[in-house]
Amino acid sequence: MSARHLVIGASGFLGSHVVRALIERGEPVRAMVRRTSSLRALEDLDVEYAYGDIEDPESVRAAMRGCEVVYYCVVDARPWLRDPARLFHTNVTSLRPVLDVALEAGLRRFVFTSSIATLPIGEGVVDEGSGPHNWERRGGAYVQSRVQAERLVLDYARDRGLPAVAMCVANTYGPGDYLPTPHGGFVAAAVRGKMPLYVRGVGAEVVDIRDAARALILAGERGRVGERYIVSAGFHNSRELHDLAARISGAEPPRYGIPRAMLPVAGLLGEIAARISGKEVRLTRTSMRLMHIMTPLDHSKAERELGWYPRPIRDTIGDAAHFFTVGRRRGRADGSADPDVSGTVPSTTPTGGEV
Repeated sequence: MSARHLVIGASGFLGSHVVRALIERGEPVRAMVRRTSSLRALEDLDVEYAYGDIEDPESVRAAMRGCEVVYYCVVDARPWLRDPARLFHTNVTSLRPVLDVALEAGLRRFVFTSSIATLPIGEGVVDEGSGPHNWERRGGAYVQSRVQAERLVLDYARDRGLPAVAMCVANTYGPGDYLPTPHGGFVAAAVRGKMPLYVRGVGAEVVDIRDAARALILAGERGRVGERYIVSAGFHNSRELHDLAARISGAEPPRYGIPRAMLPVAGLLGEIAARISGKEVRLTRTSMRLMHIMTPLDHSKAERELGWYPRPIRDTIGDAAHFFTVGRRRGRADGSADPDVSGTVPSTTPTGGEV
């Protein structure tokens, strides 16, 4: 049976969960990965691989052949890069030829992984129709590249007939975070009791990685062409999430709070260190700003039009804590324990490379 679904960027955190969710539904799926990609998150799955690169249109064309729905999960989400040209190359320049190939492929849907960073900052709760983006300069090259990429996709939908849907995904948490993501790394540190500090008054929109994957699949079935959907379980205080992760594992929770006003100072020190060492340092003024700049969002459009409902974030953090203490060590991509492992888990910011 030929694959009806193609996941581009399938080895990443979100892409691997899209593949997993499709396989669990019994759907034929093809996973496009690079020859150099780590397949750790997919190794327990029986999946058809298409090896290629988004910069090689012929390999993209071969991967799309026979597919009805494409999920595009490739994003460079490293706002700390000293050379912003790399962000624009991956997120915008390399996207255009993929869209050109998609136009030829006769797809039913092209589901694009966008970001909540493409939404404006408002006085109150923001939704998909809250107006134009209003903080590109403050967001730096990373946010600018994400805004440009989303605009490009929606332009193709409006002007050229690409059946595209843009999914504005919040910070993702959950099992299978092998890198881990920067915000997942905080949870990993908390479950090991290695996070003594927290920043007062910092929060973000968050979502379970499995719920984000399910939202993309629902968009492939029901999403309105040319529309975008907020994929978030709500706004949560970061300290509460880290405290919860620590309590689940029995670790000491973060004890010492530092004021949010210290974040720009930390970012400046990180930039100085990067200039001196010549290496990338994740602490920059932009990356620190992105930790707290967003306002709360309304995801009711995804509930109403896609029938998407996220699980409580407490469950998500519990499963993430389990993954970082058990699943990651044992190499289970879904974060579950092997059958001989006893014990239960109580109910309970941007990634680099492929999402």
